[in-house]
Amino acid sequence: MGLLISETTREERERIVSESLGNIDGACDGCAAGLAEMYQEYIDGKKELRDINMEFRASYVSGEIDKEDKSGCGYM
Repeated sequence: MGLLISETTREERERIVSESLGNIDGACDGCAAGLAEMYQEYIDGKKELRDINMEFRASYVSGEIDKEDKSGCGYM
């Protein structure tokens, strides 16, 4: 079974996201629900998983960093 929208039904995409995220209802940190919402466009057949993940990674990596307050792990 593929992961592309063209290779899956809506039900299969829902299952793929659900199985990938695990038990989001039992999460105590409150961010798991946001992850489920992040993949809604994939479930709806509007955007591929790869594109959603790339957009998330790009916004995470390119976020503003206060270099004066950070040190180590790649911070200058």
